[in-house]
Amino acid sequence: MNTPILNDEYFMRQALQEAQQAFEEGEIPVGAVIVCQNRIIARAHNLTETLNDVTAHAEMQAVTAAADVLGGKYLTDCTLYVTLEPCPMCAGGLAWAQLYKLVFGANDTKRGFTLFKPDILHPKTQIKSQVLEKECSTLMKEFFRLRR
Repeated sequence: MNTPILNDEYFMRQALQEAQQAFEEGEIPVGAVIVCQNRIIARAHNLTETLNDVTAHAEMQAVTAAADVLGGKYLTDCTLYVTLEPCPMCAGGLAWAQLYKLVFGANDTKRGFTLFKPDILHPKTQIKSQVLEKECSTLMKEFFRLRR
């Protein structure tokens, strides 16, 4: 049996699976996973339509789930993999959670946090962008193409 290589691409593919689930549910296809000690401790995707809640972004759902698993509100040893650059609201939540590392796929050229407040994250949070960017942006473009 082949053991998967647990790297940024592997975990982003897991986030893409969540984004695909959102797509199939009619949600904007953003998916997220939170990893601690090389293990996924939370999975989530957008639920804004399902819950009729503008704050139910994939990142916020994942942070809540991860905090529950860890039994605390800080994610200082965790990495968030998300298919789309977080918005300022989510980035603010990640700052409060003191996230160790943020890895995202596609840039959000309309609502991404780097457009509005690039230094909003916790000062110790590491950032890596454009991991599987093509796959992440293609899914998003296809979602909106089908709706227009």
